Amino acid sequence: MGRKIHPLGFRLGVNQEHYSHWFARSKDYFKLLEEDKKIRGCIEKYMEKHIKSPSNHGGVGRIKIQRKTDLIQIEISTGFPDLFIEEQSLGVDQLKLDIGKLLSSDSQRIRVTLKSIDQPYGEPKILAEFIASQPKNRVAFRRTMKKAIELVGGTSNKGVKIQIAGRLNGSEMARTEWTREGRVPLQTLRACIDYCYYPAQTIYGVLGIKVRIFRDAR
Repeated sequence: MGRKIHPLGFRLGVNQEHYSHWFARSKDYFKLLEEDKKIRGCIEKYMEKHIKSPSNHGGVGRIKIQRKTDLIQIEISTGFPDLFIEEQSLGVDQLKLDIGKLLSSDSQRIRVTLKSIDQPYGEPKILAEFIASQPKNRVAFRRTMKKAIELVGGTSNKGVKIQIAGRLNGSEMARTEWTREGRVPLQTLRACIDYCYYPAQTIYGVLGIKVRIFRDAR
C-alpha cells in the first residue's frame, strides 16, 4: 500500500493536512478549486520569470491558501524569502497584483505572506527543484543524487529516498534509479513522510523525480 497510494493523501488526518483551507457549497466547489490551481500556477510562473535563487531554482516549499468571507490569504513557505524583496521589482506587491488580475478580483481582497523555512533542503519540492536543475548543466545523475543526499544530511530529517526515471544521462533506453539514506517507512501511518513529484525537462525528454523525506512530526 505504501507504494500504490499518494504518501500525503494516505496520511491526511493523521500527520498531514490539506494545503487549501476553505468550505464551499457543491455548486461553487469546482470554481474555487480551479481558482486555487490558477493561484499556484501564477506563483510558479512569477518565480520562473522574476526570481532565481543562488542554486538556480525558486525555493518555494509549500503554498497554503485560506479563504474567508471577503479575503483570500496565501502563505508561501520559502527557503529564500529575501528573493521576494528586491529593488528591481515590487516583490510581493507585484505578485498580489498578478493574482488579482488572474482572478478578476480586487487586489485588496488578496493577502500574501511569506514564511521562512529554516532548512530549505529538508523540503521535498525544493530538493526536487535542485535535482531537476542539474541535468540542464550536464551533471551526471548519480553525482546529483549523491549531492542531494548530502544536502538532506545537513538537516534534522531521519531519512530520504530519491527516485529518478527517464533517459538518464541521455541513454537510449529509459530506466529507473533510486537511492536511500536512513529510514523511510512508507507503510507506517505514524511516520511523517513528505513527498514531491517533479518533472524535469531535458533535451533527451522528461525525467520524473520523486523525493520522499522522513521527518519528525511538525
